[in-house]
Amino acid sequence: MERFVDFSVVVPLYNEEENVQLLYEEIHGVLKGMDARSEIVFVDDGSRDSTLARLETIQQQDAGVKVVSLRRNFGQTAAMSAGFDHAGGAVIITMDGDLQNDPHDIPKLLAKLDEGYDVVTGWRFDRQDALLSRKLPSMMANRLISWVTGVSLHDYGCTLKAFRREVIENINLYGEMHRFIPAIASGMGISFTEIKVNHRARRFGTSKYGISRTIRVVLDLMTVKFLLSYATRPLHVFGTVGIFSSLAGFLLALILVIQRQFFGVALADRPLLLLAVLLIFLGIQFITIGLLAELVVRTYHESQKKPIYYVRKVLGAPPTTPVSALADRQPE
Repeated sequence: MERFVDFSVVVPLYNEEENVQLLYEEIHGVLKGMDARSEIVFVDDGSRDSTLARLETIQQQDAGVKVVSLRRNFGQTAAMSAGFDHAGGAVIITMDGDLQNDPHDIPKLLAKLDEGYDVVTGWRFDRQDALLSRKLPSMMANRLISWVTGVSLHDYGCTLKAFRREVIENINLYGEMHRFIPAIASGMGISFTEIKVNHRARRFGTSKYGISRTIRVVLDLMTVKFLLSYATRPLHVFGTVGIFSSLAGFLLALILVIQRQFFGVALADRPLLLLAVLLIFLGIQFITIGLLAELVVRTYHESQKKPIYYVRKVLGAPPTTPVSALADRQPE
């Protein structure tokens, strides 16, 4: 997509009819006072109320607003991905549509990004949510995610973030992966930081999140860890488990054989015999899965031309310059 604006503000919405107009006025007021070309990309994630109708009215009045309407409710990650695809800015800022993120923090994000960072994430330092149902599970999740991924952030759940476009273009989002973008992008060697942002209590509507999402977050975290550590070498993880399992099974079998041959211990009704056979077969299965995963990974990278490395910059002659041309050049 050709870029005509300096940055885009992407806002996914689902049943936020009471917040739409106020949110637009706040964002528009902030962007109007900034010396930069900008746009707002609202993504209606299959709302069942009048959210889309109000967005259409806003768009008719402001050409700097884009409205992307999804056919049904696909979830926040899909809505955010749709916003990325339709945003034209060199920098993309994401925020929630419930008025809890403060648009006045946008200049702070951009200023921090100008210091040379690729990703700037918000930290809801004084979070205005219920302690037991929202804040406590979130704190536990943030510590777990930081520990597993090795990317330490205070607040993975804060949607208010700023990204350089080249970061977003190299990330495909699925499931509930939007919260893990900094961790996923860390595999590209990006630089990131975190700043404190204002967080406000919800004024209208109800929260779309609850404790039930914890299970999905944990499962997605397992996926992220695998992608970060073993995406290009799955046999290393499956093969390691398989080898240890097979070795344990063979050792148990060897012990049982020695007991039977030299000490006359009967093998009938011995649970260890079944365990040894099980461990051996499990080990073979894990190794086989690892080999199949290697084939899948190679097919994935080669068919989609997915890079296994990311270049920050290249100094010197362009890579398309023929070697003979370089040899013929004389110093001035």
